[in-house]
This record gives sequence, structure tokens and C-alpha cells, in this order.
Amino acid sequence: MNKTGFALTSLAVALAIASSMLFVVDQRQFGVVYQLGQIKKVVTEPGLNFKLPPPFQNVSYIDKRLLTLESTDSEPTLTAEKQRVVIDWYVRWRISEPQQYIRNVGLNESAGVIQLNRVVRNSFQQEVNKRTVSELLSTRREELMEDVKRQVLAAVRGSDKPWGMDIVDVRITRVDYAQSITKSVYDRMEAERKRVANDLRAQGFAEGEKIRADADRQREVIVANAFRDAQKVKGDGDGKAAGIYAEAFGRDASFAKFYRSLEAYKSSFASKSDVLVVDPSSDFFKAMRSSDVTK
Repeated sequence: MNKTGFALTSLAVALAIASSMLFVVDQRQFGVVYQLGQIKKVVTEPGLNFKLPPPFQNVSYIDKRLLTLESTDSEPTLTAEKQRVVIDWYVRWRISEPQQYIRNVGLNESAGVIQLNRVVRNSFQQEVNKRTVSELLSTRREELMEDVKRQVLAAVRGSDKPWGMDIVDVRITRVDYAQSITKSVYDRMEAERKRVANDLRAQGFAEGEKIRADADRQREVIVANAFRDAQKVKGDGDGKAAGIYAEAFGRDASFAKFYRSLEAYKSSFASKSDVLVVDPSSDFFKAMRSSDVTK
């Protein structure tokens, strides 16, 4: 029984020692083996590896993936024309030399984030101070990001103590005025938009008046031409009617005289309320008394 227990205990101890000598490196990490507090080796390839059991050797891991550092500082920066702006940015970076990184930066990614954030923020402040707001927004934005990236690379690749990291990209995500002057800027923008809108309305009103005046002129011309044509047609009709009447009256003078008398009677008795005081023996009623009417 004692032999069996001793054997089991020995086997457990052996397994524990063996497991402490084995470690697995993930494809997303660097494996850093320490021996008495000093870096013994760095494992860059994924797989199963061996080391001495603690406390002779220990292992830690550092991320080898592409990392992102985003700005968290909302402190305004002055531009070349002394405008206070807030810039949001991000940096894509990775650890390329684990030994240099651990010696000169820190034991984990957080240490790199702290130091890199300081360098990037200072570089942006220097570059923004050289440019105007319009250049930050459009014309020289790409140039600014390249200049910042160049400065950050120079800082992390310093000849005396390189940081063992690589800067892949530097990007600006937002450029905005500081909160203290945002309202005044928006007020100026609103006033400018209102001025443009009023100018457009005035131009539209002037164009509308011009169109209405032209339409009125065309209407007067059309009406005048129509009246002229109507009078011409009417005159032609009256002339033809007069010719027809003259021809008809020329054939029978007595009928013409009688017709004119009837027209005179019609005009005289146009209304029931009309009253005429005439002599029945006058020539006005001659057509009524004439015996030629019955002929």
C-alpha cells in the first residue's frame, strides 16, 4: 500500500513538473521565456514548447496582432489662425520586437498604449499649430496625417532606446471646433445661410416679376391683335351686308322704303314703357297708311 501510494505521488509530482516545463504559444501571441528575471528567449512561432520549471524559468505572453489606439483626450488644440479645435484620431500599431519592447516600454500592451498616446498627442498638437482649419478639413489633411506618422515613427525607432513597435497607420476621424466657440460658429453659419436664402428669394421674386410683366405684355398684345382682327372681320361683314342690302333695295325702292320704316318702328318701340307723342298724319306713319304695302 505504501509502495503504491509512493508511486502515485511520484507520478503526480512528475506530471506536475512535466506540465510546468511545457507551454503553448498561440498564433496571436509572442511567448517570452524569462530566466531569473532576464529574457532568455522569445518564441515567435505557434506550437508546443519546452522550458525549465519554475522558479528557474517562467513564460509570459505579448499580443502580436495589429492593435488600435484611439484618442481619449478632448483638450482643444490651437490652429495657425488661433482657432480652438478638437481632433479625434486613431493609430494602428503592433509589437515587432518583443525584447526591445519589454526592455524600453513595458511588460504588456497597456504600457505601450500609455507612451504611444503621449507621443501621438504631442505630434498632432505640433502639426495642427502649423495649419488652418480649412487645411485640416480638406486640402492638407492627408499631409498632416503623414507628418504625424513620420514623427511618431522617429520617436519609437529612436537609436538609443527603440520601442520595438511598428506604426502602420495614423488617421483623423473628426475635426470640430471647441465647445466654447461652437455656438458662435453655428450662429455665423446660420446667418450666412439666411443671407444666401434671402438673396435667392430676392432673385426669385425679381424673376417672377419679370415673368409676370412679360406675360401681361404678351396678353395685351394678343388682346389688341384679336380686337384688331375682330374689327377687321366685323368691318368686312358690315361692308358685305351693306352691299347686299344696297343690291336688294335697288331692285325694289318701295320695299326698301318700307323696310327702313319697319326698322324705325322697331327702334322707337323698343320697350313697353316708351311713350311717343306724334301726329298720326305725319310722314312717320306713312308706311302704315300706304296702300303700296299690300301690293
